[in-house]
Amino acid sequence: MMRTQITLYPEEHRRARHRAAEQGISLAEYIRRLVSRDLEPSGVRGDISAIFGLGDSGGSEIATHKDEYVGEAVAARHRRR
Repeated sequence: MMRTQITLYPEEHRRARHRAAEQGISLAEYIRRLVSRDLEPSGVRGDISAIFGLGDSGGSEIATHKDEYVGEAVAARHRRR
């Protein structure tokens, strides 16, 4: 390990010591964990192209013909009554 000196504002130092105590660890260990967590690779990076086309209906023209489809559904329901 390498020794590093940092300077904190009094309120940040107090809060950090309190948080470390809550976790049952030293202030130094608390800060090491924060640095380690910050330096970890950020999650799994997926292929952005996977989100393209999520709303693609695969060629459906329902938006174009919605009035016709609703009319057919209403007529079919009316015939069943």
